[in-house]
Amino acid sequence: MAKQYYATSSLVIGYALCSSLLAIINKYAVTKFGYPALLTALQYLTSAGGVWILGKLGLLYHDPFNLENAKKFAPAAIVFYLAIFTNTNLLYHANVDTFIVFRSLTPLLVAIADTTFRKQPCPSKLTFLSLVVILGGAVGYVATDSAFSLTAYSWAFAYLVVITTEMVYIKHIVTNLGLNTWGFVLYNNLLSLMMAPIFWFLAGEYKLVFTAIESWGESWFQVDAFVAVALSCVFGFLISFFGFAARKAISATAFTVTGVVNKFLTVVINVLIWDKHSSAFGLICLLFTIAGGVLYQQSVTKKGNAVVQHESASEQNKDDKESIELDEEKQSLVPSPEHSNA
Repeated sequence: MAKQYYATSSLVIGYALCSSLLAIINKYAVTKFGYPALLTALQYLTSAGGVWILGKLGLLYHDPFNLENAKKFAPAAIVFYLAIFTNTNLLYHANVDTFIVFRSLTPLLVAIADTTFRKQPCPSKLTFLSLVVILGGAVGYVATDSAFSLTAYSWAFAYLVVITTEMVYIKHIVTNLGLNTWGFVLYNNLLSLMMAPIFWFLAGEYKLVFTAIESWGESWFQVDAFVAVALSCVFGFLISFFGFAARKAISATAFTVTGVVNKFLTVVINVLIWDKHSSAFGLICLLFTIAGGVLYQQSVTKKGNAVVQHESASEQNKDDKESIELDEEKQSLVPSPEHSNA
């Protein structure tokens, strides 16, 4: 028991450190390196290559890459690439706090999309209250953001639209393919790596890279930029491992609480290490937005538990075979770890 406890604790601590530091490391990397599209390509290369190498060494198992699954997975990979691409550009033009605020806004847009397009029931009172808290905190943050720029917030809105699309429409595509987690990581990153040159040229970033290489001459290698990019790539791969392992080791509720704590850690670390953060009032609004996310998660979890209990009560008089079938059906009503973390 003690050995299992320490193993689980190590996984949770590893996930918490990777998750809370990743946004700051990416901000540091894109600040030092200065080429968002090329940075994302290097991250895809590291993650895809890492999964492939560890698979060859027998340290993990991933689904084999084939053209048929690649075609089916392509829409999800495109949205994933756009999410990372807009995320990196947002961090390049804005601070980490702005990223967290817009990331925390996703439940609001997901609820609107579910109600409008997927004909889902309107949110409960508690869920609606949590969405109002999230929106209020975000509006307060934006209104007091001294570093406001049209470019930064254009990338922020683009990121918000893409990540909401991924949550509402794309995840069922991934689920239906039946890939394991490392297969998902491999397909996601390898297909994204194939798309990277297209966006690299469309964004015109290749011109900047070639110009910079010519101007650097013999001093083209910069240690601080190399370290920043290397940390970004390594942490991007590690969070895939620790995120997967932590989901398996702890409950959905514990994983969600860890995710919330990670956001607070990100805010604290970001304030302590440099001046690339918002004002005191902006930080308060940011904390309100995160608190609204916690409230939203609680409302969704309670709703899921209520549905399960209702189904159990209504079917309790059926025979054993029907009860077994109901138990299997109820599993789909319980929020999954991935959904809870969203």
